[in-house]
Amino acid sequence: MRKTIISVSRKVEYDLRNDFFAHLQKLPQSFYNTVKTGDLMARATNDLEAVRQVVGPAIMYGANTLISLSAFGIMAYLNVELALLSMIPFPIMAVVVQRLARKLNQKHREIQAQYAEITSKVQENLSGIRIVKAYGQEEGETRHFRQLNEVFITKNLEMAKVRGAMMAIMTLLIGSGSLIILLVGGRQVIAGTLSLGDFVAFFAYLSMLTWPMIAMGWVINLVQQGAASTGRLNRILEIVPEIRNDDRTDHNITGVLGEIEFRDLYFSYNGTPVLKGINLKVEKGSTVAIVGPTGCGKSTLVNLIPRLLEACNGSVLIDGVSVQTIPLEVLRQNIGYVPQETFLFSDKLSSNIALGVDEPAGEEIEKAAEIAQIKNDILAFPAGFETMLGERGINISGGQKQRTAIARAVIRKPSILLLDDSLSAVDTYTEEAILRHLREVMAERTSIIVAHRLSTVKGADMIVFLQDGEIVERGTHSELMAVNGLYADLYEKQLLEEALATY
Repeated sequence: MRKTIISVSRKVEYDLRNDFFAHLQKLPQSFYNTVKTGDLMARATNDLEAVRQVVGPAIMYGANTLISLSAFGIMAYLNVELALLSMIPFPIMAVVVQRLARKLNQKHREIQAQYAEITSKVQENLSGIRIVKAYGQEEGETRHFRQLNEVFITKNLEMAKVRGAMMAIMTLLIGSGSLIILLVGGRQVIAGTLSLGDFVAFFAYLSMLTWPMIAMGWVINLVQQGAASTGRLNRILEIVPEIRNDDRTDHNITGVLGEIEFRDLYFSYNGTPVLKGINLKVEKGSTVAIVGPTGCGKSTLVNLIPRLLEACNGSVLIDGVSVQTIPLEVLRQNIGYVPQETFLFSDKLSSNIALGVDEPAGEEIEKAAEIAQIKNDILAFPAGFETMLGERGINISGGQKQRTAIARAVIRKPSILLLDDSLSAVDTYTEEAILRHLREVMAERTSIIVAHRLSTVKGADMIVFLQDGEIVERGTHSELMAVNGLYADLYEKQLLEEALATY
C-alpha cells in the first residue's frame, strides 16, 4: 500500500512542479516586476513538498478508515454497548480537532510566508554579493538574515506547540475511551455477561481502531499544511497571463517580413504615462535609431514589439497587422533582441550564443561571434567556445557579455533586430568594428537601435528623438543637425565630452 500510494504522490508532485514552472514561463514581465524571485522559489519547493505529503498520507488514512469501520462493525457485533461507549471521546475529539486545525493552517501560512522571505533574502544577497562586499555590509546582511531566521524558528515552534497539544489531547481522549471499556467490559466479564475471549477480541479490534485515530492528528496537520500551500500555489496558477495567444490570434501567420508601425500608441506604468501618442513607421529592411534622455520611454517602446509589454491604447503593427494577431511563438522566433540588461546563463559560451536555435553548426556560432567582435576573446579562453560561464556570466567582462548577447541575436537570422543600448559597455573602437559588421546583417532586416551614445546611430536611415514619452524630432543625422534642435545639442555635448576625455 505504501509503495503504491507514495508513488502516486511523487507523480502528483512531478506533474504539479512541471505545470507550475510552465505557468511561470507564460506570465508577463509585469508580473516579475512585483513578485520576489525568492517567493516563487519557495512555492516551487517547500509548498510543493507540503502538497505532496498530503496526497500520500491522506489516501493512506482513507484506506485505514475502511479498516477502522470494519473493526467497529465487528466490535458492535461482539458487544453493542461497549462499541457505543468506545465512541464517547470522538465528539469531543472532533471539536478539539476543528479548532486546532484552523490554528495549524494559519501557522503554516505564516511559516511559508516567512520561508519565502528567507529565500528571497538569500537569493538577493547572493546575486548582489559584490555590492555587499564593496560596501562592507557582510555583518549587516548576516544580522538581518539572523533576524529573519529567528522569526522563522519562532513560528515553527509555535506550530509545534499547537501540533503537540493536538496529539496529546487526542491520545488522552483515546486512552480515556480505553479506560471506560476496561472498566465496563471488565465488570461484564466478572458478571458472566461477556466471555473473556470476546472481551480480549474486542480489545484487539479496539486497538485497530485506536491507531487510525491517533494518526488522524498527524494527518490533519499534514492536510492543513497542504491546504495552506495549495492556496499559495493556486494564487499563482490562477493568474491568467495578460499576454497570450487568444481569440484574436491568427494561426495562419507563419512568418514575419519586418515592417513595423506604431499607431497612436499610449503606454503607462501603474497609471504613470510613459509613451504618449507615438506614431512611427519603420519600413522593412530599414534601420531606425531611438535616442533621448534617460527615462523617456525608449526601452518601453522596443519592448512592445515582441509583446514583452502590452500597449494600453493604440496599436503596434507588424506587416500591417496587429502584433496581437500574430502567434507569440512566430512573433518572437522572428525577432533578435538584445536587452539593456544583458543576461547570460550558467552554461557554455557556445550554448549561450546558440540560445533558441535548434542544433546550430559550429561555423554558425563562430560567424555570429565574429560579427559581434567576441570571437577573438572567446578563442583566448583556455576552453574556447566550451568555456563554462558563472552565474549571469560573472566570469567575463560587461563588454564581453554585451557582445555575446549580440551574437545570440544575430545567429537567429531574424527578420527584426532590436538592440537596446547594447553597445554601452564597449569602447568606441570595438563599437565601430561591431557596427561595421552589423551593417551587413542589418541591411537584410529591419533594425531598431536604442542608444545613449549618438556615435552609434549616425548611420541610421532615421533617428527618432524621444522626450517625456513623445517624439519631438525625427530625421537623418544630417537633417537633425541642420535643424539645430535637441538632437544637435546633445550630439555637440557628447563630442565635447569625448574631446575633454582625450585631452
